[in-house]
Amino acid sequence: MHYRKLGATEAEVSEIGFGAWGIGGNQWQGGKDEESMRALTRAFELGVNFIDTALAYGDGHSEQLVGRAIREVFRKTLVATKIPPKNRIWPASSSTPVEDIFPYDYIIRCTEESLKNLGVEQIYLQQFHVWTDAWTHTEEWRRAIENLRTSGKVRYFGISISEHDPDSALEAIKTGAITAVQVIYNIFDQTPEKNLFPLCQERKIGVLARVPLDEGGLTGNITEDTQFEPGEFRDMYFRGDRKKQVVEHVEALKRDLAGVPGTLAEIALRFCLSHRAVTTVIPGMRRVATVESSCRAATAGMLDEKTLAILKRHAWNRNFYE
Repeated sequence: MHYRKLGATEAEVSEIGFGAWGIGGNQWQGGKDEESMRALTRAFELGVNFIDTALAYGDGHSEQLVGRAIREVFRKTLVATKIPPKNRIWPASSSTPVEDIFPYDYIIRCTEESLKNLGVEQIYLQQFHVWTDAWTHTEEWRRAIENLRTSGKVRYFGISISEHDPDSALEAIKTGAITAVQVIYNIFDQTPEKNLFPLCQERKIGVLARVPLDEGGLTGNITEDTQFEPGEFRDMYFRGDRKKQVVEHVEALKRDLAGVPGTLAEIALRFCLSHRAVTTVIPGMRRVATVESSCRAATAGMLDEKTLAILKRHAWNRNFYE
């Protein structure tokens, strides 16, 4: 495993982080706690030292499993979690006042709940789970940040940027109150490269690249006949003719990548790691096999310029979250 500096912090984090949405149980079918624990343990064994979870993942269940894993394995692990919007609506709307989404007392209360779930005294990186720059120059959230930092309950704060809208946190970054951002970045969605990544490099902001495999689309395993359990998140994400669209784009991608070593998923993870602005990539990892294949991608290193040029041509402007 290789490690990268998280922005201007003292931390060296693993290039592959553990995305812990799937182990929360809600919106992802088929996950079992003991299987999740084996995956977490294997990730630690392979050098993963960064986990991204959230209070909203299984109403705290993901955080509880992460806390249990850290205690049982006795590993030094940097944990990032998130404060959900009070109205539980993703993404954020610029017309909604910040006091309806992140009021001061609510930020404090959610952080206390996450500390209890994780069984730790300090959260390394606490994040706002939605954001709009319409809230940037309000005081409520900044006052809560200062309180939690001063009390030692949170080390650093970050923002989980809204789906396919990387420019929605540019002004927040400029305030100096934010240490890291989490953003969708993959072969299909390369939009953070235009404005967000240059600003993060200039301001020494850490970048967590989420959804690197397009919710499974970039594994190459989804076909037009793939069926998801009713109620599972991906049943919505790949609804209608979307599986057909994904298959067409993935087949074109595979043709252009003929001769490039590694699975499509490994190449997709290496694509993210090939940008110098990216600190860590956080694929969802519910199973040991996924942990192992994801970590192999990190050991393979960055992609060469020829391969990156091929992948640049496969950017795809769409939003399946809508």
